[in-house]
Amino acid sequence: MNPKKRQPDTKPVFNERAGATSALGRAVALHLEGKLKEALKELDGAIERGESSAEVHSARGHIQFELEQFEEASTSYQKLIELSPRHPSATFNLAVCLEKLGRWGQACEQFQKAFESDGKRLDALVGWGVCLLHLDRPQNALDAFERCLEQEPGQETALFGKAVALQLTGRADEAADVYKSGLDRNPNSEDALVNLISIGIARKDLDMIREYSERLLTLRPYSQAAIEGLATVAFSTGDFEAASKFCAKLVEFTPENYERWFNLGVAYQRTNRLEQAAKAYTEAVKYRSDAKNAFVNLGVVLHELGDFKGARDSYERALKISPDIPAVLYNLALLHEQQDSSYEAEKLYERVLQANPDWEDAWFRLGYLRLQRSEFRGSIEAFENCLRKRNPWPEAQVNLGLAYWKMGDRDSAGITFQGALEADPQSVDALRGLAALAIEREDFEVALDCQAKLIDRGERSPELFYNTGLLLQKSGQLDDAIRLYREALAEKPDFPEALLNLGHALKAQGHAEEARLYWSQALASKPELAAGYFEVGQ
Repeated sequence: MNPKKRQPDTKPVFNERAGATSALGRAVALHLEGKLKEALKELDGAIERGESSAEVHSARGHIQFELEQFEEASTSYQKLIELSPRHPSATFNLAVCLEKLGRWGQACEQFQKAFESDGKRLDALVGWGVCLLHLDRPQNALDAFERCLEQEPGQETALFGKAVALQLTGRADEAADVYKSGLDRNPNSEDALVNLISIGIARKDLDMIREYSERLLTLRPYSQAAIEGLATVAFSTGDFEAASKFCAKLVEFTPENYERWFNLGVAYQRTNRLEQAAKAYTEAVKYRSDAKNAFVNLGVVLHELGDFKGARDSYERALKISPDIPAVLYNLALLHEQQDSSYEAEKLYERVLQANPDWEDAWFRLGYLRLQRSEFRGSIEAFENCLRKRNPWPEAQVNLGLAYWKMGDRDSAGITFQGALEADPQSVDALRGLAALAIEREDFEVALDCQAKLIDRGERSPELFYNTGLLLQKSGQLDDAIRLYREALAEKPDFPEALLNLGHALKAQGHAEEARLYWSQALASKPELAAGYFEVGQ
């Protein structure tokens, strides 16, 4: 709150004593000429000569105030009160000096005394209320302002003070009404506009924030409160492009402000300007070394930029501040995975799950890493936990099926693959699992059906064509087998096993010359296949 400037209300006066009259006379003459320091020197000289009087101290305090020597002025007014306890304005003037010095408790006491000695001094009542606001006693301040308004309903500073007090006591709607009524009388009241923006932010009333921010900008184009208000609106409406512009301007105003750099980083991050976001977060942590959120976001941005070392450093800095941030532990584990540090990644996922056992994605990653290192029992445990949290979950079901299969539990694997396929009829991985199981069981009809469905779904891998051709060849369907071997070779011309078995299929159909051509190519590509030359359908 910025109340109207208060001034001492006394002027230097003469009295009838010769010494004092002479000194005051010269002081007044010099004051009238605008020579304040010379006038003050005259009064100081009078005091040094023992010509101390209430009038001299009153005049001295007045000139010291004008020279903004508030500490010295307060001393002069205290002396004045000692010499003239009933002086009509000494207590008020002392209060104004103490207010200027920010000594709110002492100023409050003196304003109260001034008002109690003269109930018509509304300026003392207003000063009392202002000091109470600074002392975090808004209810008492409200009482003081309302007493003033009972006598002078239009007193501008008291009205503004009342609005501030209402705002601080949680009566924002009433405060807003008072601010608005003040704007009706004075549309250019920047303080009222700033506080209305503040109320709008507290209410999350975007229309209110926007209206008063735009009005304030027309009065003060570089108003930080207005730009901050518009930045708030931009963030709340998802207009991160606008938010980045407002935040960049705020950073120009206060380049050492953590919050503004952090917000700029968020705006850049949300508009995918990752390098700029990284620079903003780097600036933010210069001014708040314990800002875990900035380190977390910096880590995420650097991670996305592929700066794994920088990301790791940022994540670890965040964890030093707060050792068990689940998202940071998870991200750091992902980073270790990307750097092939599977052991460290596993330990971090386990740490995440100790405190957050319902984190299904952490269970999935842990299960996958265990599966990769052939720790099948642990992998099964992890994927079963996944499915307890979310079912169906085709990806987890497929991996669980693989773990069962690798453990030798074909029945559980088959049931799990089938469940994955029911959950997602387009699941290529589930079909591959069922096909592989069928081949192991030599259930060629089921295997062929699965392979055919894979091909229907657009799978074009040479291995798929080869395996399907092999099944067809074993079941005596040579024409279809030859067609699929050729499909495999179209995808991968130097596929030696496909070349070898295509030769066998062609020979079985009586095309010995063509068969020898393919055998030659197969052996040139992979000589060790000579051992299978005499074996049909290997």
